[in-house]
Amino acid sequence: MTDQPYAVPDVPDVTSLLLSTDSLEQFLQVLADGALNLATVAEGVGITLERQQRPLTVVSAGTSAPELDEAQYGQDDGPCLQALRTGEEIVVADMLDEHRWGPYPDYAAACGTRSSLSLPIAAHTHTAGALNLYSPKVSGFADADLTGLRALAAQASGAIALAQRIADAQQYAADLQRAMESRTVIDQAIGVVMGRQRCPADEAFDLLRKASQHRNIKLRDVCAELIRDVGGGPPSAGRALRPRP
Repeated sequence: MTDQPYAVPDVPDVTSLLLSTDSLEQFLQVLADGALNLATVAEGVGITLERQQRPLTVVSAGTSAPELDEAQYGQDDGPCLQALRTGEEIVVADMLDEHRWGPYPDYAAACGTRSSLSLPIAAHTHTAGALNLYSPKVSGFADADLTGLRALAAQASGAIALAQRIADAQQYAADLQRAMESRTVIDQAIGVVMGRQRCPADEAFDLLRKASQHRNIKLRDVCAELIRDVGGGPPSAGRALRPRP
């Protein structure tokens, strides 16, 4: 009977994994470990993500993956990066018969890796990546059932998308909080100007806006300076407003 490089896929539920891990990195580490368990022919697994247009091996399992990944990053080419950039699965049957990617295949073979498999993660997004598996055997992944590994790559894509949404929501909340704080300072400054100049709110705001433009500083900073001055704090150089003649 032919040896099967994969056991029957038993991919954990993504929701359960997310609830049992404390960070995206830890979640991806669980997926890398799972990929190594599924692919018994592989001796190394790595997950590459592109951050600020630079690829990085964020987690790995087994051996060989970090070194081989870094070799591809160094020459800005290789099966890992091709999967990341194209969104396609890249299979290398035998590194010694491979003529793509410059000197990389010979280097990989010299390191003891003869075949590899790279599955895209979060394809065509600004956080695209790849799930990379390396085997010392020729055609190590030729007869593999990819169902489980593809499911793991899909889970990684979903987790990255969720993490990005959470980060975006947190950034939005922080921006909203800053906007509310700025609005409070501006409203307080408008009240001060209304009292000093005996003018309506829209005219007080216009005075503050003109002061901001004249001094080439942000409206919030002009207002904050005025509030500090009224509150008895140390005055900044210059005045936020000039009183009417």
